[in-house]
Amino acid sequence: MGVGSITPHRLHSRPMTNILITGSSRGIGAAIAAALAQAPDVTVVGHGTATGIAADFTDQVAVDTLWTSALEQCGGRIDVLINNAGIFEANPLDAADDAWLAAWERTLRVNLTAAATLSRHAVRHWQGGAGGGRLVNIASRAAYRGDSPAHWHYAAAKAGMVAMTKTIARGYAREGILAFAICPGFTMTGMAEDYLASRGGDRLLADIPLGRVAQPEEVAAAARFLALEAPASMTGAVLDINGASYVR
Repeated sequence: MGVGSITPHRLHSRPMTNILITGSSRGIGAAIAAALAQAPDVTVVGHGTATGIAADFTDQVAVDTLWTSALEQCGGRIDVLINNAGIFEANPLDAADDAWLAAWERTLRVNLTAAATLSRHAVRHWQGGAGGGRLVNIASRAAYRGDSPAHWHYAAAKAGMVAMTKTIARGYAREGILAFAICPGFTMTGMAEDYLASRGGDRLLADIPLGRVAQPEEVAAAARFLALEAPASMTGAVLDINGASYVR
C-alpha cells in the first residue's frame, strides 16, 4: 500500500489516503483494515496487540503516544481516524462496590475516553493545516436500545461515542472535518460468539429478523464507504447494521 491519488467525495481538494484504525488485530477492526487495504493508494496504520502499534487504552500516555507514532509513520499527516477498539466485559450489578466502579471506569476509559482523546488529536491536526479529514466511530446498537443488566457501562460508552460523533460533525463541518458513526448489532467476532453462547444462542438470534448476526465484512464495507466515499453532506450520519433487530 502506498500514498497516492484516490478522490473520495470531500470538502477539500487533497486526497485522503492515510488512515489510522484502532483495534485492528481481530474481528471488525481486522476486517476494516483488510477492506481499506484493497482500496488503491491508501496507507493503513493499525493499532492492536497482535499487529500494528501496541497501546494500552487504559493508559492516557499510551493513547497519546499511539497518535504520535501513527503520525510519524504517515509522514506527518493522517486523513482518516477510525475508532474501533473496545472491550465488552460483564459487570454484574451485585459485584462489590469497588469492583463494580473499577469495571465501569475501565470500560468507559477504553471504549470512550481513548476514542475521545484520539478524536481530539485528529480534529486539532485537521484544524492545524492538514486540510480537514474524516472520523469514523464504531459504536453499537446498544447506544440506542441498551444492553444486558451486566453491561450498563458498555451501553453508556457507546451512547457517548454516538453523541460525540454528532457533536464533532456539527461543530467542525465548515472546516472540512466530517464525522460518522456505525452501530453494529451482534457481529460474528470472538467477542460476539462468547456472548451469544452465554445468552442462549438461538433464543438471542430469534430477536434478529434477518435470522443471523452480522459478519465483520459487512461492517467493514460500511466503514470503508464512510472513510473514503461518503458525500460530505452525510456528516453526522449514524449507520445501523443489526439485521433489523433495532430500527430507528
